[in-house]
Amino acid sequence: MKLARIEKKFHMPVSWSDIPFGEQYRQALQYHLRPWWPKMFGFHLLKLGHLSTEIHTDECMIAHQFCAGNDDPRFHILADQLSLPFANKSIDACLMSQVLAYSHDPHRILREVDRVLIDDGWLIISGFNPLSLVGLGKMIPMLRKKQPYCSRLFPSLRIFDWLSLLNYDVLYHRNCQAFPWHGPENWLNKHIAGVGVLNVIVARKRTYPLTPTSLKFKQPKMQIGTTLGATKRMNNRSNNP
Repeated sequence: MKLARIEKKFHMPVSWSDIPFGEQYRQALQYHLRPWWPKMFGFHLLKLGHLSTEIHTDECMIAHQFCAGNDDPRFHILADQLSLPFANKSIDACLMSQVLAYSHDPHRILREVDRVLIDDGWLIISGFNPLSLVGLGKMIPMLRKKQPYCSRLFPSLRIFDWLSLLNYDVLYHRNCQAFPWHGPENWLNKHIAGVGVLNVIVARKRTYPLTPTSLKFKQPKMQIGTTLGATKRMNNRSNNP
């Protein structure tokens, strides 16, 4: 397995339109996240990175929604993804669209987002599936330096492992857009999800262990012989005043 942290730096596309079939990817991501936005409550929703800013979240019940990242006039806050300028446990939900796919240190980003998320906070992650057409394209030398093949492709199971170490409960996972040139409601994209280009994950930060352990308490053993002897002596005293 390749190391998660590497020295090579990646540059996230400024817009979904900079990625071939990017508009279809954006629509698919919005389509699969639509049922989840009304379930999220709180005060602050953070959209991290360029591509997150273009995801419509109007149906989310969180009123204050803002974007953060580097070098983009659309960002409300200019911030380094590896060192977010927010207090501990101050953000209710965080949307990370393809952030891990263009990061040289995804572990550190997840730890930093975990730091600012409140207990029971929501984490929404999307990325590119290596078992898809993008994964096949990454194997072709002439495509490796082009979008989206130049990004990092992490299997969903690997991301699940990272989230479990941070004590997150994955509530929803879906691969989508097996055929990028079609919309998310296309019959093929609905029924052939395993090899979808996008993977979508909705997780929630938990404060209790996901694997409960039983506690064993030592109880003093009752000495039956001693107890019976004491009772016999008390009876003898009552019979011989």
